[in-house]
Amino acid sequence: MTDQATFDAIKQAVESNDVVLFMKGTPTFPQCGFSSVVVQVLDYLGVEYVATNVLENQAVREGIKVYSEWPTIPQLYVKGEFVGGCDIVKEMFESGELRDFLKEKGIELEDA
Repeated sequence: MTDQATFDAIKQAVESNDVVLFMKGTPTFPQCGFSSVVVQVLDYLGVEYVATNVLENQAVREGIKVYSEWPTIPQLYVKGEFVGGCDIVKEMFESGELRDFLKEKGIELEDA
């Protein structure tokens, strides 16, 4: 069970930042292949984002799964909306849907 303070902190991070990635490791040192893929996609698109390393806090690691009702990490949020994990982000990127989605949400991208 996730404590209310952890849940509130997750909610605050998701709602107060345009793009949030809950991942294992950091953008400069991802500690799982799936997190690394999402970082590569966001970096390629030139998206500014806030990353939270779930390995630093077990309560957040478990709490984000409850918050999203999604069992795996990484998890990407845009403008408070849960987008998905690695497979979804990768598929959206490959089809061009992620770029369109981010633009619709008003997220600035690099022209790549």
